[in-house]
Amino acid sequence: MSSLVASETQMKPNLHKTLFATCIGNALEWFDIAVYGFFASYIAHAFFPTADASVSMLLTFGSFGVSFLIRPLGAIVLGAYADRAGRKNALLLSLSLMMLGGAMITFMPGYATIGLAAPLLILLARLIQGFSAGGEFGSSTAFLVEHFPERKAFIASWQFATQGASTLMASAFGLGLTQLLSEADIQQWGWRIPFAFGLLIGPVGLYIRRHVQEPASFKKAEKSAAPLKTLIGQQKELMLLAIGLMVVSTAINYMLNYVPTYATKNLHLSSSVAFSATLLAGIILTVVTPLMGLWAEKIGRAPLMWGALGLLILTIYPAFAMVVNHTTPLTLMLMVGWLALLKSVYFSTVPSVMADLFPIHTRASGMAISYNVAVTVFGGFAPLICTLLISATGTSLAPGYYLMMVAVLSGVALFRSRQRMV
Repeated sequence: MSSLVASETQMKPNLHKTLFATCIGNALEWFDIAVYGFFASYIAHAFFPTADASVSMLLTFGSFGVSFLIRPLGAIVLGAYADRAGRKNALLLSLSLMMLGGAMITFMPGYATIGLAAPLLILLARLIQGFSAGGEFGSSTAFLVEHFPERKAFIASWQFATQGASTLMASAFGLGLTQLLSEADIQQWGWRIPFAFGLLIGPVGLYIRRHVQEPASFKKAEKSAAPLKTLIGQQKELMLLAIGLMVVSTAINYMLNYVPTYATKNLHLSSSVAFSATLLAGIILTVVTPLMGLWAEKIGRAPLMWGALGLLILTIYPAFAMVVNHTTPLTLMLMVGWLALLKSVYFSTVPSVMADLFPIHTRASGMAISYNVAVTVFGGFAPLICTLLISATGTSLAPGYYLMMVAVLSGVALFRSRQRMV
C-alpha cells in the first residue's frame, strides 16, 4: 500500500513545471505577434516598400492579417492531433514550427537585397507561425485544466498572463531600442533584435515540454477517431459560444498591438511614448490576470466577466474621445491602461470557461478551432480594420466603435453560456 501511495505521489504533476512547460510556447507565440505589430512601420519599409507610406502599412498589416487565415487550419490539424495522439506531442510540434517561422523573419534579407522574394518569404514565415499558433492554445489550455481541474480558473488564467508578459517584453524592446539606437539603425538592423531574442526561448521550451507527462484524465478518456466530425456534427453551438466569448478579448489584444502605429501615425505622438503605453499594458496584463483568476475561484467567473464587458461598453467611446480631443502622453497612458485592466478581468476567466464547454475527447480541437476563428476574424485583422475605418470615416475615434461592437457580441455569448459557468 505504501508503495502505491508513493507511486501516486510521484506521478502528481508539479504546478510550476506544468505552468512553465505550457505557457512558454504561448509566450513565444504572442511575443512574435506583438513584435511584428510594434515594429510594423520598420517591417513595411524593409519588405513592403512603396511610394505611398500608407500603402506600405496596409500591405504590412495585410500580411499580418492574412497569416491568421491559416490559423483555423492549424487548429484543425494540430487540435485533432492533440485529441488523438496526446497534448504533449502537439505542444512539441507547435513550438518547433513557431521557431522555424521566427528564424525566417529574423534572418530574412530585405526587399532591396532579394526583391520580391523578401515579402513572399516573410508571408510564408507568418503562415508557418500562424499554423503552429493555431494548435497551441487548445492543446496547452486542455493540458493545464486536465492536470489541475480543481484550480481551473486560476491555472488557465496564466495562458493570458503570459500574453501580457510577452507584450511587456516586446514593449521593453521597443522602448529600449528607441532610446539606445538611432532611427536609421533601428530601420537597418535594430528591429531584428527582438525576433532574435524570441528564438532563444524556443529551445528551453522544447526541453521542458519533453519532460512533462500527459494528464491522467486524458489517458483514461475514450479517444475520438475523428474529433472534427464530432464537433461539426454534434457541437457546433458549443464552438459558436466559445468564439463569441473570445471576440472582445482578442480584439482588445490586437488593439494594444496596434497602439504604436495608432499613436505615431494618427495621434502624432513619439515612438517612445507609444512604447511606454504598451509597456504599461504589458505590466497590467501580466500582474492582474492571474490575480483575477484567483479572485474568480472565490466569487465565480460570471461576475468578473459581466463587470468587465459592461464597463467596456460604457467607457470605451469616452476613453477614445479623451485621447483624440486631448492628445497627450498621459491620456494615451490612461486609455491603454484602462483597456488592459478590463481585458485582464475578462480574459482571466475565458480559457477555463471555454474548456468547460467541451468534453475531453474534443476539447483540444474545439478550443483550438473556436479560439483561432475568433482571433482570425476579430483579432488578426483588427489593425487593418481600424486603419481602414479611420481612413473611411476620417476620425481617429473609429477603433472605439469597433471595440463596442465586439463587446456586445461577447455579451450575447456570455449570456448563452451562463448555465455552464459553475
